[in-house]
Amino acid sequence: MSRMKTFMGIAGACALTWCLSTSAYAEQQQYLLETSEQVQAMQSAITEPGRFTDKFLQEQARIDAIIAADINVPLPADAGGGYTHEVHKQNYTNMRMAGRLYLLTEDKKYLEYLKSIFNAYAQMYPTLPLHPQKKEQTPGKLFWQSLNEAVWLVHAIQAYDAIKDALSNEERSNIEENLFAPMVDYLSEQSPQTFDKIHNHGTWATAAVGMTGYVLGQPELVEKSLYGLDKSGKGGFMRQLDELFSPQGYYNEGPYYQRYALMPFILFAQAIETNEPERKIFEYRDGILLKATNSTIQLSYGGLFFGINDAIKDKGIDTTELVHGVAIAYNVERASGLLKIAEEQNHILLTGYGLPLALALDANHQTPYPFESIVFEDGMNGDEGALVVLRQNQLEDHQALVFKATSQGLGHGHFDKLHYMFYDQGEEVVYDYGAARFLNIEAKYGGHYLPENNAYAKQTIAHNTLVVDETSHFDGSTRTGNKYHPDVLFTEFDEHIQISSASMANAYDDIVFDRTMALVNAPSGKVFVIDILNVDAKEQHQYDLPLHFYGQFIDSSESLSTNTAEQRALGSDNGYQYLWLQAQGPAKSPLARVTWLKNNTFYSHSTATSEGQELLMTRIGANDPNFNLIANQAFIHRVKDAQDHQFLSVLEVHGEYNGTAEYTKGAQSQLSELLDLSAQVKDADVRLFGISFGDTERYLLAINEREVPADAQTTFRYEGREYLLNGRAELIER
Repeated sequence: MSRMKTFMGIAGACALTWCLSTSAYAEQQQYLLETSEQVQAMQSAITEPGRFTDKFLQEQARIDAIIAADINVPLPADAGGGYTHEVHKQNYTNMRMAGRLYLLTEDKKYLEYLKSIFNAYAQMYPTLPLHPQKKEQTPGKLFWQSLNEAVWLVHAIQAYDAIKDALSNEERSNIEENLFAPMVDYLSEQSPQTFDKIHNHGTWATAAVGMTGYVLGQPELVEKSLYGLDKSGKGGFMRQLDELFSPQGYYNEGPYYQRYALMPFILFAQAIETNEPERKIFEYRDGILLKATNSTIQLSYGGLFFGINDAIKDKGIDTTELVHGVAIAYNVERASGLLKIAEEQNHILLTGYGLPLALALDANHQTPYPFESIVFEDGMNGDEGALVVLRQNQLEDHQALVFKATSQGLGHGHFDKLHYMFYDQGEEVVYDYGAARFLNIEAKYGGHYLPENNAYAKQTIAHNTLVVDETSHFDGSTRTGNKYHPDVLFTEFDEHIQISSASMANAYDDIVFDRTMALVNAPSGKVFVIDILNVDAKEQHQYDLPLHFYGQFIDSSESLSTNTAEQRALGSDNGYQYLWLQAQGPAKSPLARVTWLKNNTFYSHSTATSEGQELLMTRIGANDPNFNLIANQAFIHRVKDAQDHQFLSVLEVHGEYNGTAEYTKGAQSQLSELLDLSAQVKDADVRLFGISFGDTERYLLAINEREVPADAQTTFRYEGREYLLNGRAELIER
């Protein structure tokens, strides 16, 4: 099958008043996302054994069963997760795949199915008012929000692209005039607040309209999609590429929404590359889309994305959006590591860019994906903080420390400056709650974000960072939070220690706090995290430092008074109202320790104590009559009536529990000393900390507060001995 797209001819043939003619796109032999040569290659591929053919046969059987049943195009009635919402979602998925099958087989049963369902939508859509369950800011017609409408169009226009040359002028006129014309108009001219917005909703809208412009031969739609409704460049796809990604490809709202936004970015880019390769879209901004795809992969652990901000935490690298992203990136880069990710995704695409990847997997060309320790700079210029990912080794069960020193992340951001998470053995150990939402489960608040998302999950106490006077950072104001960001002071990696430091000056009015976090793989093989959080204040305050953990509590070094008969909420606002206070007591030991067990490994968190310090044990669940929140545990180190203060902690990985063989090894923490020795250093610019395990394993962590090159050397004296510090920070064996 081959096709000659002559846009002048299309304009002349159709009766639409909105059709535009131009010679700019005339006589191009391609489909929306692939060339005629690629289509011919796919048609040949399904005659040979391999992954591509296996996927074709699987989808053929699925779609054949669907088209044998009656078409169902119900009037919109339900919000996300409801019956009609899910039917229209499934319809666009089936429509796109039926289009793929028609492209590969030219079997008219797929053509007839698509004609029927497109005609049904063309008959219904012009009659639709705003959706009865409409979202106030971005209502849709077919769906409760225009975002879903744009997603529908991105899929449906691919199906239409596959069959439109087989339709009569009358059939095309009906579908284009009654379905695509009003939908495009609604998503663009009638919704400028979304279409020109620099946000993932705007990305989906511009991609949908731009892809429709290519299929229908409407270059004006393409230009508006690229440069905004007035084509000035103040809005549109290109502006989104400029502003929504940092120079390294980090997306402002975090990896969960980076994954979601990636699909319209990468699909529209593929359409641009196919139809107008002279734009060199994959080279734009130093290859920002390819960087974004690889960044999305790097922002995962154990196959799941880092669950920061409003993240649904069971989303991972096998999501449809990243499946397309990996396949398209592989076609551009031919990186064998991407094949490994594709193998883990286990999802072949029946597209021109899916075929080379499938053939490469058949030939076993995949190699391990190079996961790395990376500083993901935030902001369009990379100067609005960063997400720092520290990894100790590249095995599947490696340890990873995620230090969140990013900007607010717009409306989906959380109030969690200088927060952290820790991963081990393929799973999260020190966790981020993520979003309080049960996506598309209508019984849980209609699938919306739960009220507790704002009231608890976004609040600072739900994270592993400093809380002052039981109030959240920026007093819980997103508008204020978007104005400020942490400053990353330094990050260094070497064989034994990976360390990063950042400062936050505007989360509270009179307070500056900085945090230095290090992931250590000691020469002995011991793995631990060093955490140094310093608070500098003008007045006295209460400081809380929570740590949320997954696992079974084992014991604590402190004697705690437990509330076994009756419990009360820890506070009344800012997320504290959702925490049961289960136990508390004074932290009297030099090192206040909590130990827990997860996946047959022990974890001990120890904090150097100061006078008046308390340890509190909490569990989520207070003031939650609908049981919306997950009842996880946390402990809190609390200091009252303090001005300047330092929280100095170590998280230690140790021991093994084997329930099958009934043995336990190394269940006790070995940390014996944790001291700030800076006052004893004969160089005022060097901060020094002592960490000891037992009597024989002793280390010094030296940090140069001066900004020096990574290869600089600094001499300092401690206990009458001279030491050499390389770069900004170094772990030194004593």
